[in-house]
Amino acid sequence: MRQVLLSWQTADYPDWWVVADKSTPIILTTQCSSRIWRLADDSHAGAGECAGGIRACGLSDQDIVADSGEPASEQTACMVIDPGNEQARVVDIGTSLELRVSCRPVATHRGEGDDLDGTDYLRPSSVPYRVHLRTAPRAALDAGPPVIDDSICDAD
Repeated sequence: MRQVLLSWQTADYPDWWVVADKSTPIILTTQCSSRIWRLADDSHAGAGECAGGIRACGLSDQDIVADSGEPASEQTACMVIDPGNEQARVVDIGTSLELRVSCRPVATHRGEGDDLDGTDYLRPSSVPYRVHLRTAPRAALDAGPPVIDDSICDAD
């Protein structure tokens, strides 16, 4: 079983403050893989036009649409958070989320021999993954996301 990490930062301002809440896009990384997904909403630059809400669009040279077997495109939503909500924003995520994965990698590895590089990620599923979240307050001693242990990758 591989570890998967979703991480982002938010700035939550009091309701009386004139500045609106802000967030970074969600970064999804997978153990033993160099593939990094960036899930963004309309408040983020470069969010992509493949869907509404929080999404990550595919790349034709790296992703395949799982249902059809066709190459994904920049118009293919390979990952969507809270798929039923096209108005979803990262700053509004609560204590859990649903993540639908609709693509698979063209190849799970790149390169050869000692230069072999993993590119695999979460398996596609018609049923969204349910992810329970843990927050880390600023200035806490254990602030920040956990570290994914890639030491087992070298054993392959």
